Amino acid sequence: MMSLWDMSPLDPELAAALAALGDRAREPFTPENLAARQERDAADRPRPTVEDLRADGRFEVDELSVPGAPGGPDVTLVSARPAGVAGPLPLLYYLHGGGMIMGNAWSVLPRLLREWALPLGLAVISVEYRLAPRTRYPGPLEDCYAGFVRAAERAGQLGIDADRIVIGGKSAGGGLAAALALLTRDRGGPAPIGQLLLCPMLDDRGTTFSSHQMAGVDTWDRTSNATAWQALLGDRYGAADLPPYAAPARATDLSGLPPAYIDVGSAETLRDEDVAYAHAIWRAGGQAELHVWPGACHGFDTFAPQAAVSRDAREARTRWLRRTLDRAAARPRSHGS
Repeated sequence: MMSLWDMSPLDPELAAALAALGDRAREPFTPENLAARQERDAADRPRPTVEDLRADGRFEVDELSVPGAPGGPDVTLVSARPAGVAGPLPLLYYLHGGGMIMGNAWSVLPRLLREWALPLGLAVISVEYRLAPRTRYPGPLEDCYAGFVRAAERAGQLGIDADRIVIGGKSAGGGLAAALALLTRDRGGPAPIGQLLLCPMLDDRGTTFSSHQMAGVDTWDRTSNATAWQALLGDRYGAADLPPYAAPARATDLSGLPPAYIDVGSAETLRDEDVAYAHAIWRAGGQAELHVWPGACHGFDTFAPQAAVSRDAREARTRWLRRTLDRAAARPRSHGS
């Protein structure tokens, strides 16, 4: 009998990798199982220690506690950089994925340090923002904004170049990065030079063709997506007047944003909202580099890192980061550094 993966529009290498993982790889999140799934994720994704992240002295890693939004708790930032590298480094300010209901700032760092910090000579700050449903919008975004402002303010102390900060994230983190770009523009906060949006979660409405097409097929399908948005927004889920900082696909003005890199798989729920976001940036006169990876599902490069399409995606992201940082380095300095 043919499996769901055999009948799906997935790249063959990805289909084989996901089939080997079994039904658990596509078990949807629901309001009924959310608490249990959060507990399981915490057990399945143990948080590395600072000493683990230092990797026998290859990286300098510190945990920082900075003031959060007014009335909110302090925010933990995990700051990491290649050891022994002199001078202020460009910064990737990174927001982890997990549907805004899972994940942590520490677990994403080994990959970020290996794939980008070492080859590009950049620092990384990963943000431990609060998760839904315990903390609803705007709490997680305000955590990200507060950490971003504090990191830019302390650039000299942290050894980072305040003129070369890229904000980025994957899935929920990509959506938060897009929202952070809007928020910094509108509040006049520190100006990032780029936004790295990897399969970003942008639209709470779930009305796109791809959200229906990939139901029961994608690793993050419309059921899981709706569960996560409901957890984040509560009674505001689907509201007509939801602000764009809550769901960036709601934005009607995408002018004045930093250049964006947007990538997504052709076989994932979020495909159409991510493509639409790139089009909206272009229509507003902005810059966006869009990649739609053929046959790729949500999180494909995590499930099958050695697949050809995963390698291609990593290389394209790295090229964009290097080009963005190099262009910023060639511009006149604004902070006297």
